Amino acid sequence: MRVMECINIRPKQIGAEKKENCKFTNVQVLNLLMLFPFFVVRNAYQYSGSSLSRLFSCEKDMFYRFMNDGNVKWRKLLYAMNLQLLRKISRSSETQNDRPVCLIIDDTDAPKSGRKCELIGKVFSHIEHKTILGYKCLTLLYTDGLSQLMLDFSLHGEEGRKPDRKQGLTDKERKARFSEDHSGEAVEERIREYTMKKTDKAIEMLKYAIKRGIRFDYLLVDSWFTNADFVRLITSRHIKCHLLGMIKLGKTKYDTKWGDLNASQIIKRLQKEGLVKHNATLKCSYCTIDVKFAGTTVSLFFSKRGRNGQWNGLLTTDLSLSFLKAYRTYATRWTTEVAYRDMKVLLNLGKSQSVHFSAQIASFTLTMMQYNILCTVKRFEAYETIGELFREATAGTLELSVTDRIWELILDTILEIAEIISADASELLSAVIDVNPKFHKFYQMYNLYAA
Repeated sequence: MRVMECINIRPKQIGAEKKENCKFTNVQVLNLLMLFPFFVVRNAYQYSGSSLSRLFSCEKDMFYRFMNDGNVKWRKLLYAMNLQLLRKISRSSETQNDRPVCLIIDDTDAPKSGRKCELIGKVFSHIEHKTILGYKCLTLLYTDGLSQLMLDFSLHGEEGRKPDRKQGLTDKERKARFSEDHSGEAVEERIREYTMKKTDKAIEMLKYAIKRGIRFDYLLVDSWFTNADFVRLITSRHIKCHLLGMIKLGKTKYDTKWGDLNASQIIKRLQKEGLVKHNATLKCSYCTIDVKFAGTTVSLFFSKRGRNGQWNGLLTTDLSLSFLKAYRTYATRWTTEVAYRDMKVLLNLGKSQSVHFSAQIASFTLTMMQYNILCTVKRFEAYETIGELFREATAGTLELSVTDRIWELILDTILEIAEIISADASELLSAVIDVNPKFHKFYQMYNLYAA
């Protein structure tokens, strides 16, 4: 709650207009949705039976309307929060470190069970090695070695290889999916992204992050994204940043002093020249070479463990980077896999059952906002893991205490008075707390107990 108090979201940033029959503002609805997992509320349907509903009385339809609204600017909201969290982090001198700041581009499966969801289709899962029903979620993560923030994401589908079964579905199954007109809505941009190549969208994400003021030392990507387009993008930026990515030992050619060779041919040539070394720290064999690629000079690092191990390759635009530092920096990419697990296990990433694509975007964004808040709290508190912090945050919310029940009665009374005199409930509550010293003291005691 202390972190959320530092975040200022203006109604204009949300984009959607407040409904006349809604007694809460859009900012208040957004804040309530962000509190759901910390009060063990899985979805809007469970809200009415939760301890949170006793503090803020409303119906589930209010949340459904808000999340289904295609005019909410979720990407701008996520960035508005992240930029404020980054400023809070940068002001903390006691948590400064000398680790490089990295952006990580990766994707994860978002499996679904219902076939009626808007734009739902089958995608290939590299984890299960088969096609599954759902979306692919492409993410952009920020990490400085101490904490991480989810900056951006997009949901994607795959056309599939069979013309008669687009997206892995029959014509009947595709027609049975929910659909609605999104012309002129903010979610229209998200629908356009759905059919984009992930590499193209990743470039768009990176450009947008730089435009919003995000600065970093390295962009970490796997072999799927390490290509000439990314090399040209990074080397053409006016900020000082570098690409560090895994490469495939495939047919891609690099300009070397021995001519145009692919990765496997370069390794054989380096072995022949006796340029393979041993790293005692990592207990592996490695070799390095500077080559020309995509019109610029890049460094290639090749390494393998054991005599019969397979060679792996890294490419970087930072020519001053040593093999050991490159290896350790790239290992930071595992951060995104840990983030995926925390969000899926603790915060129900991708578990929304709504058929509206707008609601799916809302659900993913809210989960990432919740995760970013947890990561920021973890940075300043003595918690070793996000899971430990989450369990402690939710432990006190399963049952309302005596203090909670008293506060519930006060809120109900003020809401009834506000309705009788046609006043704004939040303004009336604020006035009562600030003016009356006894109420103010009780409010402080309630906040202390809640904290």
